[in-house]
Parts: sequence; C-alpha cells; structure tokens
Amino acid sequence: MRPWGPPGAMTGYLFLALAVLVAVAGWEVRRRLREQTRAGVTDEVVRRIETLGRVDAEDVEPVDLELAKAEEDEFWAQTWDEPEENW
Repeated sequence: MRPWGPPGAMTGYLFLALAVLVAVAGWEVRRRLREQTRAGVTDEVVRRIETLGRVDAEDVEPVDLELAKAEEDEFWAQTWDEPEENW
C-alpha cells in the first residue's frame, strides 16, 4: 500500500496546483489592467479633446523640440558597422 493515496492522486494534486497557479496569475493580470485603465484615457478626457482640441496635464513637461532635433541629428550622424558574417 502506498502512503500517498490512490494511483491517480498525485496527478490530481498536480492539476489542482496548476489550476490555482493559473487562477492567481489571471487575477494579477486583471488587477494590473484595471490599474492601467484608471490612469488612461477616460470618456471625460475624450470629450475634452473633442471640444478643446487638446488635453492639459499638470505633471507633464513640454517637449523641447530643439533638444529632440539635436538628439535625432546625433543619432543619424553615427556611423554603423557592417554586420558580421557569422552572427
């Protein structure tokens, strides 16, 4: 007689543990998605965009277009090495 139960009990325990793991992972994904949508675009924000044509955000700094242009120019000015034959 085996001390751990009937012949298929171990498979059942493994299936149960896997099911619990999948359920917890699904719950975490759902929770994270809900948190992201709270900070995202809402109906009120869409209405404001439609009426004003823009959305104001207090905590966002304006983009420095001159700095962005300088960074882009620097990026494209770099020389690129040819890829190695055996990569």
